[in-house]
Order: sequence, then C-alpha cells, then structure tokens
Amino acid sequence: MEKPKVFANPINKKIDNVQDLFRGSNNERKNPIDINKKINEIFASSNHVYKSKVRITLKDKTITTDLIGKTNLNLLTLDGDLIKITDILDIERI
Repeated sequence: MEKPKVFANPINKKIDNVQDLFRGSNNERKNPIDINKKINEIFASSNHVYKSKVRITLKDKTITTDLIGKTNLNLLTLDGDLIKITDILDIERI
C-alpha cells in the first residue's frame, strides 16, 4: 500500500526561538495550599482547645505567638493582632 503524500511548507526564514533572558529568584516560598493545610492541621489538632503556641516565619521576621482563631485572610492572635496568611512563609506548632 502506498503512503499518502503530505505537503511540507518550506521554511524560508531564520527560526530564533531560543530564550535569551531568564529571571529567577532564590526565595523559596512555600505553596499557599501547604500553609493553609498546616494552619488547618494546627486548629484540628486534639491539642488545640482554645489556643495554640506557634512560631510563624513572615517575609521580614519570625514571631512566636498564641493563635486563637482564623478567618479566610488572617490569623487571630491572643494579643488581638491580625496576621495575613499571604505574608506567612512557614508556620509550626511549638
């Protein structure tokens, strides 16, 4: 059986699809889903009755505080502070 003939359009120009510039960053930012998962695990823990002592690594500093609640955008602390979840790089229970 004979194969069908296929028309191949000739390429009469220079192909330049090589990337000349790359921008990257060394900041290892955790996935926001992982941070939300960690926060939910802290609040779902059997050790969390009213508050949980945590160490939170933010973009510019690390703080140790007691968490008492959360909203969709913020964490609520015992001191009455609001911590934006988007600013959190890492969170761990102490």
